[in-house]
Order: sequence, then structure tokens, then C-alpha cells
Amino acid sequence: MRSLLKFMALMADEVVVGLFLIWVLPSFGVELPLWVVAVVIAVLLAKDFRVVPFILRGGLSAKPQIGSESLIGRTAMVVEDLNPRGLVKVADELWSAKCVNGTARKGEVVVIVGVSGAKILVERRASPEPGQLPLDGSS
Repeated sequence: MRSLLKFMALMADEVVVGLFLIWVLPSFGVELPLWVVAVVIAVLLAKDFRVVPFILRGGLSAKPQIGSESLIGRTAMVVEDLNPRGLVKVADELWSAKCVNGTARKGEVVVIVGVSGAKILVERRASPEPGQLPLDGSS
């Protein structure tokens, strides 16, 4: 629903310009050929189709999709005990990590809460999520 409202707000300029060119200007005696009106509206629509995806993804306030900051909120598996430093695996990549709330043992799942240089900061989960299998293959 929110995306629809953003889209409608972005399309409002075409409606206003179209009404201005078709209705207001002729009332003042300024007649424009229909092809001029069509070109102006087409240019405005082309602009919107370039801008709308950016706006609907959150614009400048969107979470980064690349870089170490994009890891925040994701889960990782401990590969080497975090006492409090060690290694974790995130999407087939090994990262140096520090557990900010104690220690974590090999095979545990941790949540990435921050980044400090080339090291990620992680927290242990309070308890495993219902129905989640352990990542180390044990049952």
C-alpha cells in the first residue's frame, strides 16, 4: 500500500502538467499541438520509470546491499570458538569475529550486530528458533 502511494505521488506531476497543457493554457489562448503535449508527458513518464525503482527501494535511507555493513542482522555459524574472538562463516565466507555478549562455541548460530574494521561483531542467540536444525549436522 505504501509503495502504491509513493508511486501515485510520483505520477502526480504528469497529471498536473497534462491538465495545465491541455486545459489551462488553451483558456489563456495558448494552443499547443497535441504532439508537443505527448512528448512532454512521455519525457516525464520516462523520468518516473528511471526514478521509481530507486524510490520504492527506500531511496537514500535504504540499507546498503554491498560491503560489510550489509551483513548486519544476518546470521553466521561459529567455525572457531569465540572466546570472545574467533572465526565465523557467513554465506561461504570466513570472517574474523568478536562475540560482544560472552562466548560462543563451534557450531552455534550467532547474529551479526556490527562491524569494526575488518572484524564483525556478533551476539549469541537467546535460544534456537523453533524447528531450526543445528548447522553442524547433529540432530
